[in-house]
Amino acid sequence: MDYSCLLSDSSDDDLDFMSQMLNQAQAALAETQDQNKNKCERKTREGKRPNIERSAQEGAQRLVSDYFSVDPTYTDEHFRRRFRMNRNLFTRIVNEVKSTNVYFVQRADATGKIGLSTLQKCTAAIRQLAYGSPADAIDEYTRMSESSARSCMLEFCRTIVDRFASQYLRSPNSEDIKRLLDEGQKRGFPGMLGSLDCCHWEWKNCPTAWAGQYKGKGKKPTIILEAVASQDLWIWHAFFGMPGSNNDLNVLERSPLFSDLYSGRNPQVEFIINDRVYTTGYYLADGIYPPLSTLVQTITSPVGQKRKHFAKMQEAARKDVERAFGVLMARFAILKNPARLWRKEDLATIMRACIILHNMIIEDQRNDASETDVPFNCRNSDVTVNMGSADGFQAFLERYDQVHNATLHYQLQADLIEHLWKVKGEEEE
Repeated sequence: MDYSCLLSDSSDDDLDFMSQMLNQAQAALAETQDQNKNKCERKTREGKRPNIERSAQEGAQRLVSDYFSVDPTYTDEHFRRRFRMNRNLFTRIVNEVKSTNVYFVQRADATGKIGLSTLQKCTAAIRQLAYGSPADAIDEYTRMSESSARSCMLEFCRTIVDRFASQYLRSPNSEDIKRLLDEGQKRGFPGMLGSLDCCHWEWKNCPTAWAGQYKGKGKKPTIILEAVASQDLWIWHAFFGMPGSNNDLNVLERSPLFSDLYSGRNPQVEFIINDRVYTTGYYLADGIYPPLSTLVQTITSPVGQKRKHFAKMQEAARKDVERAFGVLMARFAILKNPARLWRKEDLATIMRACIILHNMIIEDQRNDASETDVPFNCRNSDVTVNMGSADGFQAFLERYDQVHNATLHYQLQADLIEHLWKVKGEEEE
């Protein structure tokens, strides 16, 4: 407040009094400013940092100029290496994510400042998934804070799961099973639906109270992923979340892999091996799994040329799931590095999102001209697929006993041994 007009029209006594009051007011104002300054300093010490002006709009323009303009700075090869997918697929994902989750729509805040663009948010999420980098490592390029980058990645993964899980993380339908059976027939394994195995993801920030049950033979907390993969590395089944102290057999007991089979909701398969008819498809697995009629394992110490040939062929075909794990972790390094998040639910969301993106990339790269133009029903005359129907509890128990019938397991293995040996003889002739 300006007191000069009051001082000019007053007497000497009034001037002294008002000068004294002016000094007191100025002292009070200075004290108030000091108190406010101390409050701000205390907030800063408590962890509330002032906002940094990152020039987000300039970063958005640079991102478009680098990768999404008519004449981008970096080529398609650079884009695929850094985004792990082609530009068309990434653009499709960005549009779907934007239409599904309002979080990715560019908006203005309460002060009228324009926020981050959709491309910036999706790029930040993909960079963290692809390179496994910390949230604050991409600040210089995407122009966003650590907390914003972490939120973008989690929201991106949740949206991917919500939008695409029903299409890219589903059980195979009748047409898919026909294609899988045809691939197995060509490789010498009629009735094969894929390869089954487990892998571990190390959990660096596992809570101390849980560390004991999540530590396995590696002495570090891990979470287990059970998956089924086909020859083209498509992951058809993913069960994630079991503590690392369990082995593959324990995971299978908790897995929903055979739930549809027990309930009669799976497509009914019929194929012939060594002149014997089978009605249930099977998976290739390693030796830790039990002798189920739906699993085929190798022979540990084969004796004779037939058994040696079978072991060689089975172990070669079973590597499909191992290759799928390797490609998945190479494509998304966040799964190869120790997980730094605290919540198990967030890790499950990230894992599911990476598998969905992995399958989307495989579909985008698939050569449709040589495979899908051939009608499925003309590929293999020995295979028929019919949709099953759920019925009573007694039928459930019968199907459960059939799956756990060790006699059928060894009979299927023996028939496959003879079939592969016969195929080898035909090829040599």
